[in-house]
Amino acid sequence: MMLTPQDLILLALCIPLLTAFAIFFTNPWPNVREGFTLVGSVLLFFTVAALTPHILAGERPTLALAEILPGLEISFTVEPLGMIFALVAATLWPINSLYSIGYMRANNEHKQTRFYIFFAIALSSVMGIAFAGNLLSLFVFYEVLTLSTYPLVTHAGHEKARNAGRVYLGILISTSIGLLLPAVIWVWYVSGTTDFTPGGILEGHISGPLLTLLAALFVFGIGKAAVMPTHRWLPAAMVAPTPVSALLHAVAVVKAGVFSVVKVVAYIFGLDLLKTAPGIEWLLYIACFTVVVASIIALQQDNLKKRLAYSTISQLSYVVMGALILAPLSLIGASLHIAVHAFGKITLFFAAGSIYTASKKTNISQLAGIGRRMPWTMTAFTIGAISMIALPPAAGFLSKWYLLLGASQEQQYIAMGVIVLSTLLNAAYFVPVIYSAFLKPEDPNQLIEHKRDHKESPLPMVIALTMTAAATILLFLFPGLVYELAQAVGVPVS
Repeated sequence: MMLTPQDLILLALCIPLLTAFAIFFTNPWPNVREGFTLVGSVLLFFTVAALTPHILAGERPTLALAEILPGLEISFTVEPLGMIFALVAATLWPINSLYSIGYMRANNEHKQTRFYIFFAIALSSVMGIAFAGNLLSLFVFYEVLTLSTYPLVTHAGHEKARNAGRVYLGILISTSIGLLLPAVIWVWYVSGTTDFTPGGILEGHISGPLLTLLAALFVFGIGKAAVMPTHRWLPAAMVAPTPVSALLHAVAVVKAGVFSVVKVVAYIFGLDLLKTAPGIEWLLYIACFTVVVASIIALQQDNLKKRLAYSTISQLSYVVMGALILAPLSLIGASLHIAVHAFGKITLFFAAGSIYTASKKTNISQLAGIGRRMPWTMTAFTIGAISMIALPPAAGFLSKWYLLLGASQEQQYIAMGVIVLSTLLNAAYFVPVIYSAFLKPEDPNQLIEHKRDHKESPLPMVIALTMTAAATILLFLFPGLVYELAQAVGVPVS
């Protein structure tokens, strides 16, 4: 029997939850537990992949679950932007699961069952966000994602982890309840609906300074996008195990944030309406500020994961900036960057976790010569880094190119300058790591202080980071699927 698109939407939401139940009941048998993790993640990938041809054919399947009030219901509609986000998450979950098995076992992490359960729940909420048909559905699953990732952030259980968890939960909940929820209610009040519609739903309902204020509520209320000053939760969360950092920075949390910003711009406001908002450029400039300042802070970090965290804050604001340039080409660039950043950044975090697992080194100043001991890990790191810098043949070049074209199209010269400057800053904080790893001699003192004669990390971890590094190159060489979806973002179906 052929499954309908509606069946596939429901399956995509349920498979991670069923996987979480299976993991819970197989706690006494680690091999079986991890087998269910891998099987569930692969099933989700094939389910999401099966939806893709329908979206490329112009279909926009919808599934309504419940009506809360007139004009307010929990419903799901699959459109091109959501398809990009869902494909990224569904593709990376099995790879991240493989990596997690190697990492959690090699580092003898405690409470591994709890880790895998909440990881699966987080992926279910990601599917809910990706396929949300309106602002209410998006808000509900946005909150579920925050709550389900909190136990992952605090996984270590020590005081530092608990403090990080308080920062994480405090900023994300306060911004969503204090700013995002009022914005959702405001949209419903003025328009009578919160449905995502190509071209927007607010035309004729709101204008002038109130339009700018509403846009600001969304940009800062979506705290997961980490636009300054709502960014502090992200570096704080680096206390979590590396697979969680990869989840936060590449698969789920931050992508949910920037995805939500692009979706609101394209499907609630519409580019044409936002261009009429007085002072809307200031939101663009705040995103530009975040790109540059986060890059400068990254440059000053010696801890590798913290450098990657501030790099993520900068890279996220490329997406926000692309949406707020308000050009069709920059919207394509923003949509592409959701995908290309995911593969590049997860590769970098996988490499950081691989280095820690094999050598127990966490700082950049300790990495001299490590490329000769860990060639697979550091080659993958190099590929992820050149993608962040936006050098061919890595996929990061594609999204930055379209961001530049869009900024040029709208004569946003400040944005163009920021893209060029931040690219130089990206090179400034990644190239020294690569140079040190491959071209500097090892420090004999480091060999005494850390593991002697270490080589690569466990095979599952090396396989996972090799796969994501290869995907970063393949996305550059064969961008057709993601590009076709990005072109269709916000475009009404004829």
